[in-house]
Parts: sequence; C-alpha cells; structure tokens
Amino acid sequence: MASDTTTSGPGPQAGGTRGASAQHDDLVHRVLDDGFLAGDPFPDLARLRAEAPVAHHAATGAWVLSRHADVVAASRDPATFCSGKGILLMEIGASYDSPPTMMHTDPPAHTRYRKLVQPAFAPSVMRALEDAITARARAAVAALPAGEPVDVVAELAVPFPLRVISDLLGIPEDDWPRFYEWSEAAIPGATDWPPERTAELMGEMVTYLLATAAARRADPHDDVISLLATVEVDGDTLDDTELAMFLVQLLVAGNETTRNALSGGLVAFAEHPDQWARLRSGRAGAPPAALDTAVDEVLRWTTPVVYFMRTTTREVTVRDVTLPAGTPVVLHYLAANRDEAEFGPTADRFDIGRTPNHHVAFGSGPHFCLGAALARIELRAMLDALAARFAAIEPAGPVERSMSLVIAGVRRAPMVLTEA
Repeated sequence: MASDTTTSGPGPQAGGTRGASAQHDDLVHRVLDDGFLAGDPFPDLARLRAEAPVAHHAATGAWVLSRHADVVAASRDPATFCSGKGILLMEIGASYDSPPTMMHTDPPAHTRYRKLVQPAFAPSVMRALEDAITARARAAVAALPAGEPVDVVAELAVPFPLRVISDLLGIPEDDWPRFYEWSEAAIPGATDWPPERTAELMGEMVTYLLATAAARRADPHDDVISLLATVEVDGDTLDDTELAMFLVQLLVAGNETTRNALSGGLVAFAEHPDQWARLRSGRAGAPPAALDTAVDEVLRWTTPVVYFMRTTTREVTVRDVTLPAGTPVVLHYLAANRDEAEFGPTADRFDIGRTPNHHVAFGSGPHFCLGAALARIELRAMLDALAARFAAIEPAGPVERSMSLVIAGVRRAPMVLTEA
C-alpha cells in the first residue's frame, strides 16, 4: 500500500502547518477527551481525516495520525516510531525500570520476547483449542433466554472470553468474575474505581499469576502458563518480572479485545438487521467465507483498541508536517478503520461481505497482536452459534458505552433475541 509518510523533504516544522491550525484545536481536544467514545465519535474523526490528518494536541504535545496509510506506515517503522517511551498518552514523560508489557518494547528486546513467546501462540496451539472454544460458544448461546430482554454484555460477552482465557492459561474457570475485576482495573478509564482499589487488584493479579507459574514450573501442565514458565530458546528464558508482564498482558488483552468486539458486533447487527439476515443466509450456503468476512468486518467496525502511541526517534515528515525527535504520536486505529481512502465510499457502512478488509484492529507491523488468531476463533465460533439459534437480534434499550479513551467498550447492551 502506498503511504504519504516520508523521512525526508523540507516539510514545515511541527506546529506551523494547516494540520495544526487553531481552527482544529477544539476538534483534536474532543477526539482525545475522556468520554469521547460514549457518544458518536465518527463525524469528528471524519473531519480529522479530511481536514487535519496530522493534527496537534496542544494539551499533551502529541500529534494524531488518523489516516489508514499513515497509521500503517508508522506501525511498520519501529526504528522511527518507538514504543519504549510509552504507548498511552498518560505515559508521556514516563520511564520504566522494566517494560510494563511487550507492547512497550522495541527491537532488539521486542524481537527476543516475540521469539520466546511465539511457541505459546503457534497455529497448532490455537487449532487445538478450537473444538473447546466452539463447545463453550454453543453452551453460552444455549443458556441465553429467547424472546425477552437480555444484556448480552453481562450474559455473553464478559464471561465467554474470560472462560476461554481460563482454559488457555489452565486456571479455574469459576474464578472468571475475579479475572474480570483484574482486567477492568488494568484499563485506563474503564471504571470509576479509586486508584487504591485498582492498585490492589493489579497486585492481586500479579501475585496470583506468578504463584500459578511457580507451580507449573514444578509440575507443567498442557497450558500457556506452563509453556511460558518453562520456555527456553537457545538457552534464553523468561525471568519472573518478564513472565508476569506476559501473563498480565495475556489475561487483560486476551479477553478485553474479544469482549468488546463481540458486544460491539452484536450492537452493529441489532442496528443492521439486513446484515444479520445476510450472515445467516451466507452461513448456510458457504460457512467459512461468510463467517470469516463477518469477523473481519466486526473487528473493523468495533476497533476495540482505539489508539496506541509511539514516540519519534528522529526528525520525520508525515504528509506536510515535520515532527522533531521525541515527539509523541497517536496512531488512531478507530479513525484509520473508517478511512475512505482505504475502504472506499462504503467505509461508513457495516458490510459483512467486505473484501479486501485491511483493518488495523490488531495493529500492524512488529506489534501485530499475538492473540489475533485466538480472537478470530472465538468470534467466529460465537457468531456461528448465535446465527444457528437466533433469527433476529433487536435492541431492547439504550447501549451504555465505556468512558475509556483507550478501549471502545460496551458496558451494557439490552437486546431481544428471537429464535429461528
């Protein structure tokens, strides 16, 4: 794909271009304000792409990339756009003795981590989970009430991926409400809990996961914690700090993305009944194609991770803006996934037959999501199970969305599901 991102040329200095003009200050402020996603963010994101695709956020000094080509190009150039100085706006100026997550690393450290953990996410490992995930999806759908209002977030989207992650990690599935609290505590803006409570929950999570890993080292099981606790590649292993980093990331990211893609996807189907009918019809005629393209469109449409940040390591020109070294840069995946330049005139439509669909819901480049295959399997299994049982999905009340700026979360979505 061609990109307008370049590392040379005389472009104007940051702060002195039409992309940073004062007329867009309020627009950029809204886009990066807590609660932005609770309303309808897409008109503002469309304006940003059209009028200021490289836009300055005065409050933080960050610059926002909203075009698909620019987000992809920056994602694939970690030498220029690094992750080690933080991946969230709240981390600007932060420093760490050790990286909080693998997402905070750059090559060569990132390359080492990826090499060590890749075996735990190998295609063979994911395929081995598919039958169990399908069974879980069918059981969860069978338990849903038909013909009466049900909150699909609480009854389906929250417990399902947490139980799958429990299977993957080899930890008791009955503890999923506890895992849910830990996961929520790790997401900025996901709750209104006081800092003391979130810190306590995060501490509990790390202690629990490391204790489980220690037990697996002594007595390995057939699960991902055992794989990560005992992995050795060319004599290299993970120490406890690194192991905790991966396990926390897996528990949190492994359920948050799927949960919000599933709940947001069901909201989309409820609002677009023609696409639900199309899914059910296509599923009967050609299951793999219909379900696979639907999964990708759900991921594009919902974009569960709204943005991550990078920091420039050297002067770089993006479109007509020259950014000095040390500039925070927001890669706005949600904006990029509605970019007309990539997805055409139907970019603002929910189209489960969309192909090609080069969405960035899983990121791009070296930091492409390790759990992408697992998320696809889960979403495919759940859509298949729902389409097999229910002829229609209809709204039954207002949708309540998360106030987080990082995760496009759905907190409540009442619906009526009508059996076929």
